[in-house]
Amino acid sequence: MRQSQLFTKTKKEFAKDEESINAKFLLRAGYIDKLAAGIYTFLPLGLRVLTKIENIIREEMNAVGCQEILMPALQPKENWAVTNRWDTMHDILFKLEGIRGSEFTLGPTHEEVVTPLAKQFVFSYKDLPFAVYQIQSKFRNEARAKSGLLRGREFRMKDVYSFHADQEDLKIFYERMTKAYERVFERLSLGEITYKTFASGGSFSKYSHEYQTVCESGEDEIHLCKKCRLGINKEIIADQNSCPRCGNTKLEKKKAIEVGNIFELNTKFSESFNLKYTDEKGDSKLVYMGCYGIGPSRLMGTIVEVFHDEAGIVWPESVAPFQYHLLNLSKDDKVKQQADKIYDYLVKKGSEVLFDDRADSSPGEKLKDADLLGLPIRLVVSDKTDGRVELKTRSSAKAMLQDMETIFKC
Repeated sequence: MRQSQLFTKTKKEFAKDEESINAKFLLRAGYIDKLAAGIYTFLPLGLRVLTKIENIIREEMNAVGCQEILMPALQPKENWAVTNRWDTMHDILFKLEGIRGSEFTLGPTHEEVVTPLAKQFVFSYKDLPFAVYQIQSKFRNEARAKSGLLRGREFRMKDVYSFHADQEDLKIFYERMTKAYERVFERLSLGEITYKTFASGGSFSKYSHEYQTVCESGEDEIHLCKKCRLGINKEIIADQNSCPRCGNTKLEKKKAIEVGNIFELNTKFSESFNLKYTDEKGDSKLVYMGCYGIGPSRLMGTIVEVFHDEAGIVWPESVAPFQYHLLNLSKDDKVKQQADKIYDYLVKKGSEVLFDDRADSSPGEKLKDADLLGLPIRLVVSDKTDGRVELKTRSSAKAMLQDMETIFKC
């Protein structure tokens, strides 16, 4: 893509009302735009990043047999009344009134939709197990919408719902999802600093699990057990002050950002909606359920919080909007032809290239914007490169001059 054709532009200053690193850089670089507190537009570059994150998640969910669907965001009150969550979750629900007094909510989650949906297709043990998922916008009437993409009123969520004949089968799938989540975070370059973390299971089970990415700017506090490579959130620590798996009391306290969670829902929602199946003996039994969430937009914000320097974002290759940032710093026709040749070659090869061909921007502005945007590989041609190309990775301070043949082998 030619940068001269990009309708968005970078900004010279950080937004004065933003404190979080991800909000500052994403807004200034033109990845997102803020409509209101906790509500953002994903601009062309930002949407490319978000889509790549979602596609990595999608690939790993498909790999463990989950089937993608898309459920309505607008949900009727009746379904939420069945589970009594219309009242118990009143503080976070966006409630709407339709014609003739009908009431709705914008879904923060989808158990109230997916459980009655499954009821239409589950009759026998032969219909189990299965898992469905969606990647969709969720809505939460967040009282403290702040921290950019880390705490939104509208946000992207991948939620899987699994259905099982018994708890044993649920636990088997639960562990399969644990491995799938580990692969997601590894592909996002967050694997080494993201921990499966013990959390309260609430009314569902003794424990649920969060996935917490260690980060100094994180709002959560977790305690790490180095023996098990597990985290324990402060709620669990307050109850028992040790690792639930091995009993280790020598734990390391860290700040972290929650990027995902998994729950054994067991029969809570199947009881509410009378979701049952007939087993091999002809007996009617309740279906066991699990729920597994990852926040793609929150992950995008987390990646920026983790991978940045004073000059801007440092995107991991797997999610960067473009692999190459090609900069022409000269007004000379010969250099311009060289830049066009490189761009055309890389595009034909199928490489992702953002070409800063802006005629009205100074070399200094282009270099500064390149650091701010944070693409993995910067290619510079100028009067000083003398027919060669200056190559620099975003994470390195050192640039190298390469001949054209070497660049064409990239």
